[in-house]
Amino acid sequence: MKIGESIHQALKNIVSSKMRAFLTMLGIIIGIAAVMVIVGFGNGMENYMKDQFESMGTNTLTVTINGRGSSRSVSEDDMYQIVEDNSEYLDKISPTVSVSSTVKIDTETLDSTSVTGVNEEYFSIKDYGISDGRALQYLDMVNRQRVCVVGAYIAQEYYADDAVGQKIRIGGNKFTIIGVLNQQVDEMEEGSTDDMILLPYTTAARVLSAGTISNYTIMLTSEDFETDGKAAIEDALYSIFESEDAYRITSMSEMLEMMTSMTNIIIAIMTAIAGISLLVGGIGIMNIMLVSVTERTREIGIRKALGAKERFIMTQFVIESAVISAMGGLIGIAAGYGISAIATQVVGAVLDVSMTIVPSAASVVIAFGISVAIGILFGYLPAKKASRLNPIDALRYE
Repeated sequence: MKIGESIHQALKNIVSSKMRAFLTMLGIIIGIAAVMVIVGFGNGMENYMKDQFESMGTNTLTVTINGRGSSRSVSEDDMYQIVEDNSEYLDKISPTVSVSSTVKIDTETLDSTSVTGVNEEYFSIKDYGISDGRALQYLDMVNRQRVCVVGAYIAQEYYADDAVGQKIRIGGNKFTIIGVLNQQVDEMEEGSTDDMILLPYTTAARVLSAGTISNYTIMLTSEDFETDGKAAIEDALYSIFESEDAYRITSMSEMLEMMTSMTNIIIAIMTAIAGISLLVGGIGIMNIMLVSVTERTREIGIRKALGAKERFIMTQFVIESAVISAMGGLIGIAAGYGISAIATQVVGAVLDVSMTIVPSAASVVIAFGISVAIGILFGYLPAKKASRLNPIDALRYE
């Protein structure tokens, strides 16, 4: 019997018992759909994290000076000099001072607004554009000016897009808004990237009593020089402190790799758990094929009596098993895409994040291949049993 005829016969047998065939496929359908959705979720998480880290700058290093166990210290001038001495790898630097002071506009308190002291280079490092007014300048640092640049959310929400020249109170001190940042995210909201205030780091450190300057954001000349740039800073700081505990250097790309690795491990575990349903589906196929062999004992006996060889009988049942499994795989793939589309909408609505859950093409091909392989693997034993039936006993079977 030719392969085409075997497939036609298999489809005919499936159509004659639609409900039984569907229930047989159900384990494969659920397993394939689950694996696809989980892989799609992993891809979505990875792309979302990549976008978030890229918005923070994957070509930047964050340096934190702890000074623990050492009486020595590093000034801003020292850090500027380190960047200048390693200009091959390091491009720009900005001290960053986190301010925890209360922010008020008239009588309203802004609880979720982030306030950071930076220098004039920070806007270039973070690729922040100005939609209105101007950015911070070098003289603002020198003179410790009480000026600031606000995010698009603050300008729109509290000043009706007319923020430049208006006053805002930070830590009891009045600051004049000199500029508004370009919108950073699609949907502006409280606590988002657009809900921020940037002011001169010298003002933050002195006027607002934010403490010593111990954090720096450094821009690399190229992402390719991340290792070299980080090593250059480490060597310079170690020569000052003579202790690795006195400082910490973090790169956004390293953090991204670490987060991606952790996500991949979790996704792999979840995929393995979902894969158990494929095993259950395979057992279901084997079970139904064994029942089919019993039901078609006389048919097998007639075929063998007419000269059908064992390999033909075996091929027929293996192909039938593979067809059932492959059909289940195709339905599972369709279900996987459908569930992924729904999950994308649900995640966006519930978590308010823009994350697309889409299974990769490789996962679809692998899923279909696995479904066919399961059909062949678990269909082999029933097929072997069918091929070894004694034709005399089979013809007598009632």
